[in-house]
Amino acid sequence: MLEFAGYLPILLLIGLAAIQLGLVGYAANQAGSGARAAARVASQGEGGGEAAGHAAMDSGIDAAVDVGDGSGETTTATVVVQVPTLLPFVDTDWTVEKSATMPNDDPEAGGRPG
Repeated sequence: MLEFAGYLPILLLIGLAAIQLGLVGYAANQAGSGARAAARVASQGEGGGEAAGHAAMDSGIDAAVDVGDGSGETTTATVVVQVPTLLPFVDTDWTVEKSATMPNDDPEAGGRPG
């Protein structure tokens, strides 16, 4: 019993670290989804790419969505997500950044290329 009580804090720390690693993966997944949605909507020339990026992510995520100007053949959207922290002594400035690029609509062809 005494040995278990001695190892319990270490086991709890390992468990919390594993959950924190899962939160990093969750933030990366949300950033990728937001970037793809923002780039897809912005590439269609309808505007509102930032709103689509935020809508594609969970509402509790602290994220910044930046959509390029779309000049040229492609539009790129970049999303930076603040990683939620579980451990109180861990630096809370962890961020995950993901980008997505989509081809712009070709208005002369009547739709997306290819």
